[in-house]
Amino acid sequence: MLLPAVLFCVWAGGWWFVALTALACLGLGMEWTAMCGFDVRVFPGWALPLAAAIVAVLSAMGEPRDAFLFAAGGAAIAAVWTAPLLGAAVRPNRYALILGFPYICLAAIALPWLRADPATGWANTLFVLVVVWSSDIGAYMAGRLFGGPRLAPAISPGKTWSGAAGGLISAVLAAFGVAACFSAEFSPSHVFVAAAGLGIVSQAGDLLESAVKRHFGVKDSGHLIPGHGGLLDRLDALIAVAPAAALLAYSVGRGVVLWR
Repeated sequence: MLLPAVLFCVWAGGWWFVALTALACLGLGMEWTAMCGFDVRVFPGWALPLAAAIVAVLSAMGEPRDAFLFAAGGAAIAAVWTAPLLGAAVRPNRYALILGFPYICLAAIALPWLRADPATGWANTLFVLVVVWSSDIGAYMAGRLFGGPRLAPAISPGKTWSGAAGGLISAVLAAFGVAACFSAEFSPSHVFVAAAGLGIVSQAGDLLESAVKRHFGVKDSGHLIPGHGGLLDRLDALIAVAPAAALLAYSVGRGVVLWR
């Protein structure tokens, strides 16, 4: 049900996409903070959600450097504020809260910056989303159909090598479809490299979030989406892929599609 609204905001860009990203980052920050055991209604509990939403807006406004500085400042303030909480019981959660700033804020900066490109923002953002979604769907279907050896049993017992291969193949095939829609001519090797690289990062992001949940001893990051857990459960791969895609976009140059 949410997919049409998301696609509309991605297509429309501008403040539609900014609002979508900021709200998502706010929710992601709240879930991370809650898993760390902090009350989001009391500082420093609301520092990460607020910082993530603000850096998304700053990045969309063409100020990614200010966004980086704001995120770093928020992490520093949270670290100083929680410094007296050095008891053995709270130290790990304090560090986890601070690590949430780069984990969420890098994606909060990268995705709006990617979409803000007036020439290729829509194409590149759709390319990234399709790769992430196709990787997730392909991994699930291939894992269910073929099963086989576990990919990382200590982290996520349900994931298999067949699922990883299926996800990667699905991501590459879907990426070719996006490239064909936006480019009359393109290099198949460039599409393959971009899609495969982002597909691998996507699956790594999924595993990372599984490791985080295992660390905190929770099944789901939240309960915002009935039957699907929280936002972190749904956006874990995108959180990892967004910074990688932004680096790729920076390397090829503004106004250039990711698969060129």
